[in-house]
Amino acid sequence: MSKIAFVFPGQGSQAVGMGRDLGEASPRWAEANDALGLDLRRLCFEGPEAELMLTTNTQPAILATSIVALDALRAAGVTCEYVAGHSLGEYSALVAAGALEFADALRTVRARGRFMQEAVPSGEGTMAAVLGLERHLVFQACEEAQVAGLVQVANLNAPGQTVIAGATAAVKQAAELAKAKGAKRAVLLPVSAPFHCGLLEPAARRLEEVFHSIRFRGLRVPLVTNVDADLLTDGAQVPDALVRQVTSPVRWEEVVVRLTKEGVDTFVEVGPGKVLSGLIRRIAPETRVLNVEDRASLDATLKAVH
Repeated sequence: MSKIAFVFPGQGSQAVGMGRDLGEASPRWAEANDALGLDLRRLCFEGPEAELMLTTNTQPAILATSIVALDALRAAGVTCEYVAGHSLGEYSALVAAGALEFADALRTVRARGRFMQEAVPSGEGTMAAVLGLERHLVFQACEEAQVAGLVQVANLNAPGQTVIAGATAAVKQAAELAKAKGAKRAVLLPVSAPFHCGLLEPAARRLEEVFHSIRFRGLRVPLVTNVDADLLTDGAQVPDALVRQVTSPVRWEEVVVRLTKEGVDTFVEVGPGKVLSGLIRRIAPETRVLNVEDRASLDATLKAVH
């Protein structure tokens, strides 16, 4: 019997039109509009793209689209034994596990986006992807670049794919050092903030305050957390994991390895894009990797699991 994990994407998989094919008539859009006081459905389906790309809008847009896709998957009778999410996707995973109400999740991630944007003035922080370099050498490059400012590993995505974040000058220096150490590529990313690094400590503290007014329930299925790559089922432990996630690396490679150790042999990426699917194939090539982002991918996934 297959063990299935639903995994949910974070930043970098948004586009105008997201969610339309799979859930144009979903009641989730009305819930989202009410929760946020803005027409998220229109923004996702029609743009403008510049407005959708603002992190305060991107984060709730990806979450809502992911939950619309989840509803379609569940309506077809597909369930899972575990959940996980990359960065922002952890909030979608918590909604899927029953720990967090959809409306609360939307309001929280919109605030999270605003806090992150306000923590670092525009242009002062950035991120870079380092490709084809062993992990310990990426850490070494970051350590050596500290003379130019804070820079640290932000995403441990897959073998040979690590993302760094921090002060712009320090990230650029670390990227050059990584190339000198043998990286195939080290490229700056078009991001609005340096996610998952110490510069976002003010955002973490503000997010912690928000969590005081939110009820977290026990999880119906276990979540493997970004920050520890460990199983979590106690709702009371969720806020701490989410706060630490803001300034800590996303340990995605370890998350996937942990899920395979728990017996997961089928991963379903639920939400816009296939970024996680590509990473999982590199981390755990022996597993089956599916995705649900539109009608065609839903049909293909249903065919594969039924």
